[in-house]
Amino acid sequence: MTPQPRQRIYLITPPVGDPQSLARALAAALDAGDVAAVLLRLEDSDERTLINRAKAIAAIVQPRDIALLIDGRPDIAIRAGADGAHLSGIAALTAALGALKPDRIAGAGGLRSRHDAMLAAEAGADYVMFGEPDRQGGQGNPGNQGNRPAFDTVLERLTWWAELFQLPCVGYAENLDEVGPLAQAGADFVALGDWIWRDAPAAAVAAAIDRLAQPV
Repeated sequence: MTPQPRQRIYLITPPVGDPQSLARALAAALDAGDVAAVLLRLEDSDERTLINRAKAIAAIVQPRDIALLIDGRPDIAIRAGADGAHLSGIAALTAALGALKPDRIAGAGGLRSRHDAMLAAEAGADYVMFGEPDRQGGQGNPGNQGNRPAFDTVLERLTWWAELFQLPCVGYAENLDEVGPLAQAGADFVALGDWIWRDAPAAAVAAAIDRLAQPV
């Protein structure tokens, strides 16, 4: 019998302009296994349009008892009734905390050093994320094209965090083969980004959950 993994999946959407175009694939992915949270990335638009997009995705996510977070827009998260927001960088996190807490989740990414991660925890983040790429060649907005720290560095940082801190940490998997090592390094959640949406999202989520349960 395959053991039940301790870690859970944190699903990151592609940038969403038309929620209906993602609806079927998203629902199938969420039903493929134990997904803890969905991070919604929104294409740029006016505030009312962004709120309506977020509400459309919320109608798929939240009835399944899965948390919906909005990437980088705590104002939209609040107005759309989402469960929280994911903020990139200490400045963005601290600016959003007053509006989000205590009722909503405030997640922290874009953490370029151990010191940044500790600052995020001290400020009141509900989780920290390691390993997501950005356009500038460091850690930043999850799912963006670009470089990121070497995978060994991500694993080292996750191991350090898991050994010393109780605050949950998320490890970003750039492909299926990274899922197991991230879990073994101590990630509480493994984030799946753009790669799962390219072909069969439900199958990709199921495969990732299977990797969580397997020894490296």
